[in-house]
Amino acid sequence: MNKLSTEKSPYLLQHATNPVNWFPWEADAFEQAKDEDKPIFLSIGYSTCHWCHVMAHESFEDEDVAAILNQNYICIKVDREERPDIDAVYMAACQMFTGSGGWPLTVIMTPEQKPFWTGTYLPKTAVYGKMGLMELLTTVKQLWETNRNTLISQGEQAAVLLKKQQETYSKTDEPNKTLLVKAAEQFKSIYDPQWGGFGAAPKFPTPHNLLFLLQYFMLEKDTAALQMVTHTLTQMFRGGMFDHLAGGFSRYSTDEKWLVPHFEKMLYDNALLTFAYMEAYHVTNDVFYRMVAEHTLDYVMRELRDENGGFYCGQDADSEGVEGRYYVFTKKEIYDVLGETDGTVFCQWFGITEQGNFEGKNILNLLDNSRYAERAFHIEKLSHKLYNYRLNRTRLHKDDKVLTSWNALMIAALAKAGGMLGKSVYLEAAKKAQHFIQQSLTDENGEMKIRWREGESAHAGQLDDYAFYAFALLELYKSTYEIKYLQQVIKTSERMLECFGDQGQDGLFLYSKMGEQLISCPKETYDGALPSGNSVAALVFESLSKLTGEIEWQQISYRQLCFLTGAIQDYPAGYSMALLAVSQAVYSSFELICTTAEKNFSEELNAYLAKKPVPNLNVLIKTKENEAELEKVAPFTAGYPVPESGTMYYLCQNGACSVPADNLDTLFTALRTF
Repeated sequence: MNKLSTEKSPYLLQHATNPVNWFPWEADAFEQAKDEDKPIFLSIGYSTCHWCHVMAHESFEDEDVAAILNQNYICIKVDREERPDIDAVYMAACQMFTGSGGWPLTVIMTPEQKPFWTGTYLPKTAVYGKMGLMELLTTVKQLWETNRNTLISQGEQAAVLLKKQQETYSKTDEPNKTLLVKAAEQFKSIYDPQWGGFGAAPKFPTPHNLLFLLQYFMLEKDTAALQMVTHTLTQMFRGGMFDHLAGGFSRYSTDEKWLVPHFEKMLYDNALLTFAYMEAYHVTNDVFYRMVAEHTLDYVMRELRDENGGFYCGQDADSEGVEGRYYVFTKKEIYDVLGETDGTVFCQWFGITEQGNFEGKNILNLLDNSRYAERAFHIEKLSHKLYNYRLNRTRLHKDDKVLTSWNALMIAALAKAGGMLGKSVYLEAAKKAQHFIQQSLTDENGEMKIRWREGESAHAGQLDDYAFYAFALLELYKSTYEIKYLQQVIKTSERMLECFGDQGQDGLFLYSKMGEQLISCPKETYDGALPSGNSVAALVFESLSKLTGEIEWQQISYRQLCFLTGAIQDYPAGYSMALLAVSQAVYSSFELICTTAEKNFSEELNAYLAKKPVPNLNVLIKTKENEAELEKVAPFTAGYPVPESGTMYYLCQNGACSVPADNLDTLFTALRTF
């Protein structure tokens, strides 16, 4: 057992019995590197990563590799999900050195943490012209002994360039509609009209791109934007990226038609995809999108939920060392489980053939099934039977740590679905997960942690933790209209600004200036597989500016939006979550203040609004019970009296208010005249 044996991270524990003398990221490792005059070998990955498993089996479990590593290097393993700050810094270095990145991320650096070589997966020895790990380690060892100054100089230059990237953060610009138009055109130029999605294979779902296009359709009535979204969501479900037995989505598709996925399932993908499918249902009122969202949430609740209310990170792509083995079937296997008659029906429904569509076996899919949107009871019954068989056929590894940021996204998805559909099971799950974060991952001073596992929370919270949590609280508020959630949004946002704000410039740093400092501290703005913390923070700040009416939040929101606008000018389609925030600022917004004496009014209002989507609508509900607390949060509401009976509606747009209404139909008639 090496020094990883006392860690909680499932990824680090996977490497605890390697013959490599791994350290976790800690001061002792760097001190030993200095004392022994050795470079650092840094390996970054995560527990459900297929190529991380491959490299571990080929190299890190190998005695020859371990011998050269242990003799000539100090070796550090990092779980990128527990330390996104370390991952972000060295991934930026890898992209700077090589023009690309990925996991496992391999870095060789000085004891001062300055990288002079970066790459991703390496085979043990050279193959097909690709350098092997053994050759790399031998070459670097020789250079360290004979030409160390060159390596140190490369490391110094890399550190300087990483710091120089921060100088671009000073560029700001006024948010404007042109950015949104430009982004929509960029998406249209790379859209795949046949299979949906954007660009060539591999295809990633990137749900926030779809959320932006839905918002753009609502604001500009651009039917092409809506069609891109609905077709993409439909095709992703029909392909093999969606698990047609259990529900939920894999991480991405390796082919253009969403048939063959990279089989790992991640919590954040399923949270964001649920959000996108629910928004599509809201805009189109097509129950198909609701069905997919519910199947996805039910999968998460069943297979990724901790008994304390939190949600696990995800499930592995590999079973018994084989990628996708858990998910694929032969036709004979299906007949053995379901019988010939039912097996024939099932195989016809899901495109199962003798020859298969993946390495001689079959990925269930609906690509050739024109009845894909039906919820056929008999098919569901057969699917459940095959699902139970699959559960007992082979084991699927689960990463059972609870991450604050990813849980926040799932809370937001559950809250949205629970409020819009009136389903208490989702809303209660969101509330329980929020309570878990508050109790187990947040201290009395509001300081958050990144990870919880087996009763232990660890690692100082970073921007994504605070921004995503504030976003989740905002969605809980929108679904319940309970003032306590809005109060917590404000408290979390204030703490976020305190920890990550740049006193000299605008924008938010990835990690706190009060904690451990790495060789650079980025302000991430790109909305990749996950939206950036800066983008999500902008959404939160803009919502607070509207809901509270406070000048301070308006100013904070404006500065954050100017910062983002400066960063995204060249390719706005890469910053779709930021564009959602920009759209809330540059298009008309509506503030609806409801003063009511009615009980259960929020459920009635949610049911009504679910059928009548209004972009940029912000709602406050004032009652006798909450008026004191509401007026503290939103002082402007003091001028709206609570009636003795019934409800009064006050609708305002950009500082101008319509005539008060006493029913929702009159209200929406007024809304259409704005």
